[in-house]
Amino acid sequence: MTQKPKPLHSIKVDGPIPAHLARSIIEETLRAAILDGRLPCGTALRQQDLADLFGVSRMPVREALRQLEAQELLSVTTHKGAVVAALIQGDATETYELRILLEGEALRQSIPLLTAADHELAAGYIRELETQHDYTEIGRLNRLFHMALYAKAPNKRLLRLVEDGLNEEERFLRFNLEAMGLGKTSQDDHRDLLQAAIERDVERSVMLLEQHLNRGVEVITRYLASPAAQNRKAAY
Repeated sequence: MTQKPKPLHSIKVDGPIPAHLARSIIEETLRAAILDGRLPCGTALRQQDLADLFGVSRMPVREALRQLEAQELLSVTTHKGAVVAALIQGDATETYELRILLEGEALRQSIPLLTAADHELAAGYIRELETQHDYTEIGRLNRLFHMALYAKAPNKRLLRLVEDGLNEEERFLRFNLEAMGLGKTSQDDHRDLLQAAIERDVERSVMLLEQHLNRGVEVITRYLASPAAQNRKAAY
């Protein structure tokens, strides 16, 4: 009888972990595995299993899991403990409403501080998006484009919340973008947004961002209600 593969087997740990770096290494390793799908939605992450895997005590594991829960990559359930969180589902509208508020403020703070190098970085991501066919890379580049425009916002706590939202969207796009039939639809939005940022037109930039995110939530909400999405949900 073939044994079902265990998701933790996909994670490789190279040698002993320095005690003072244990929490951050565990957090980043698990975060990467969640984002790239090696740890699928619903995977239970038990502290002792992780402690054994990383060769550490349960304390840094517990701290790393708390950080990932704060980033909404994990949820805690009564019987399973820490579980890899679901992708964007029926609350897509609420999720995007919050993103509009947070990202709009980050953009407002960041635009006056952006340099020509920041603008070129964002433009480079657009050029890559225009030629990219790998859906995993499209999700990653979309996140990097937006963060390039927000990165100079001085409120670092705000930026962490913004990046959490973008990470959630990246995970969703990674596994659903092909089924949604998208990939090339948002570059006009991105170009217009970048041009407004270059012109330091804050109000226009925020308006364009809001329109862009609202288009996104319309497409995602329509997709989540479709039979194709229901079939994929059953497979998670």
